[in-house]
Amino acid sequence: MSIFKACDIRGKYGVELTEEIAYKIGKAIGTVCRDKKIVVGGDLRISTPKLKQALTDGIISSGCNVLDINTVPTPVFYFALKHYSLNCGVQVTGSHNPPGDNGMKIVLGKSPITPKKIKMIQNLVESEKFANGCGNVFVKNPVGEYKNYIKAFFEKGNLRIVVDAGNGCWWKLAPEILGELGYQTVKLFCVPDGTFPNRHPNPAISKNIRELQKKVVETESDFGVAFDGDGDRAIFVDDRGNIIPADIAIIIYIRNILPNKKDMSVVHDIKCSQIVSDEIRKLGAVPIMEKSGHAFIKKRFLETGAAFAGEVSGHYFFKEIGGDDGLFATLMMAKIIEKNGALSEQIKSIKPYPITPDIRIFVEYPEKIIETLINHYPPEMINTLDGVRIQFEHGWALVRKSVTEPVLTMRFEGKTDQELERIKNEIFSLIPELKK
Repeated sequence: MSIFKACDIRGKYGVELTEEIAYKIGKAIGTVCRDKKIVVGGDLRISTPKLKQALTDGIISSGCNVLDINTVPTPVFYFALKHYSLNCGVQVTGSHNPPGDNGMKIVLGKSPITPKKIKMIQNLVESEKFANGCGNVFVKNPVGEYKNYIKAFFEKGNLRIVVDAGNGCWWKLAPEILGELGYQTVKLFCVPDGTFPNRHPNPAISKNIRELQKKVVETESDFGVAFDGDGDRAIFVDDRGNIIPADIAIIIYIRNILPNKKDMSVVHDIKCSQIVSDEIRKLGAVPIMEKSGHAFIKKRFLETGAAFAGEVSGHYFFKEIGGDDGLFATLMMAKIIEKNGALSEQIKSIKPYPITPDIRIFVEYPEKIIETLINHYPPEMINTLDGVRIQFEHGWALVRKSVTEPVLTMRFEGKTDQELERIKNEIFSLIPELKK
């Protein structure tokens, strides 16, 4: 598998992603962003300093200057781009991937990165047709400005919140900002450690946040939040210790956002439950389905001027800030709870349909399986936005190729348990290679 993915760059450090390759990526980015200043930040992973240095060396050897913002959460990186009025940047981060992986989130221009631009970077790396020059490195610390910026959106609150930083980038800044806004924070895994000794960097997998669930109940907190490794995603736990699926969190958000923004749209990814689009319509807005992936969702969110966007992985995009931010999402959730009461009570009025988590199956030829399903069903049942999504009368099935691994990612939903099982069995029966 290539390290050049649809939305970013990711790979196993030292095997797929090395300092030599990072240097070439830096030269490629500098070649594309000719004569510009490029923001460079990084996460806490053990491999990040070496990769970040190699990337920086590559950029300045192309003739561009680097604005080094050191180690920051990814939302602070995005903030720095806007704050310093720059359009190009790279955050060295493995995001929610395992500790041994790393990667790069790239911004080239005002719009989110596209697969075409990623391919352009890849082609330059492979051809080595780089620009040459001699740039400089300037160091800036945007954290103070970020704190003031975020706090200006919110009034002081009075809740107890468990903050599970997962040893990642929000370890210090999230408790500080919440505390400065009057919230009592209970810290969980708020010690910086790029080996992630306490839990996996991906909080969207329920087994990874069991300790957060326990801590919320044990401390009688109002809710808990778990961030991913670089801090742009957030998963919530209610006051009774129950994990709030992102689909449900999206509904909580839009119920509080849409009444003030009539006749607007909301973007959601293709893996979201049907209850999300049902609720959007009920609130008088237009649901817009987009393929899964941060860059795809953000691009559609910005293009449509949507009131909000959400993804089942825990990315939440807000019009106020023009993007996603795990801490901003946390503060918005706190504001909603203070206004409307306990999260456990709010979710009682949301009746989810039976839905599976992501089912991941390693297969040799995922494209062939997707094509088989497309050919089996009539066109009116088929959506090929991302793999194939098959719409049944009482549910749906999604079969898509992962952008990071040679696997099929599958998800099923039915309006009843029986319909869910029927849809699953039908799909699996059509493809002998798939085994439940």
